[in-house]
Amino acid sequence: MSQGIQLIVGLANPGAQYQQTRHNAGAWFVEALANKMHAVLRPVTKFQGWHSLTQIYSQNCHLLIPTTFMNHSGQAVQAVASYYKIAPSAILVLHDEIDLPVGGIRLKFDGGHGGHNGVRDVIQHLGTGQFYRVRIGVGHPGNSKDVVDYVLKSPKKEEREQIDLALQKAGQVLSLMMAGEYQKAMQQLHTE
Repeated sequence: MSQGIQLIVGLANPGAQYQQTRHNAGAWFVEALANKMHAVLRPVTKFQGWHSLTQIYSQNCHLLIPTTFMNHSGQAVQAVASYYKIAPSAILVLHDEIDLPVGGIRLKFDGGHGGHNGVRDVIQHLGTGQFYRVRIGVGHPGNSKDVVDYVLKSPKKEEREQIDLALQKAGQVLSLMMAGEYQKAMQQLHTE
C-alpha cells in the first residue's frame, strides 16, 4: 500500500474579492476541512500561505491555502513540502476545473496542468507532476476568451450548491486517501 496524503492544498487567489470566486473552489474544501477538524489556519510568512497541522483519521496532515496569486501557488506548496520533507506523491492539490461540468469531481495522479496556471506553477516548483489532484468541476463559459473572467466570478447559487456537494464527495473519500488507498478512492468518487 502506498503512503497516504500528508499535505492538502486548496488553490486560490488571496483577498476578499476573490474568496467566493470559482477559482477558489480548492480553498473552499480546505476551509471546510479545517472547520470540521477544528484546525486553525494561520498565516505563515515562510510558507506564503495559511497553514495548519492537524490530525485527519489519526494521521498528521498539513493543510495549506497559498496566499500568493494563483500563478505563483507552487512557491507555497514547495515551501511546505521541503520544510517538512513531504514527497510530491503525498501531496493532494484541489483546484477548479473548467473542463468538468459544474459539480463534477475527479481524482487523478500525475499528468499535465491542463491549462491551469496554479497547477502549472506547482508542477514547476515541485519539479514533477507526480502528485494527486482533485479537479473540481466549475463548468466552462463556452468561449475560451471568457475563461479568465468566468473563473474570477462567483458561481450562481445553484452552481455553488452543486460544487459544495462535489466537495462533500471528496471529503467522503479522504479517509481512503489518508490510508493510501487511491484506487478505491477514485472508484468511489467517480461512481455517480
